[in-house]
Amino acid sequence: MRVKGGTVTHARRKRVLKLAKGYRGGKHRLFKTAKDQVMKSYAYSFRDRKTKKRNYRQLWITRINAAARINNISYSKLMHGLKLANIDINRKMLADLAVNDAAAFTALVDEAKKASK
Repeated sequence: MRVKGGTVTHARRKRVLKLAKGYRGGKHRLFKTAKDQVMKSYAYSFRDRKTKKRNYRQLWITRINAAARINNISYSKLMHGLKLANIDINRKMLADLAVNDAAAFTALVDEAKKASK
């Protein structure tokens, strides 16, 4: 006996087309291309959740480096000095200090310079 499975198939296709809403061309209208694009979109989102972390770390390092060079020290020497001074602060917080609290950042730079001598 043949089973059509109409309601299940229709629901699955409806779910995929709903996920493909906003895609350009046939990708939001045609099931086959929509399914392919939704799968590709999931792959992109998985990949880019990892990439986002890299991008933020890169941004923090750039900000720290810029602020460090204003205080006449390179990024690598600053980080090495902070390690020698046993100042355990992550790059996110260090970048925030560099942008929002220049006096505190300068104090950390002075500690790093003192420890590396």
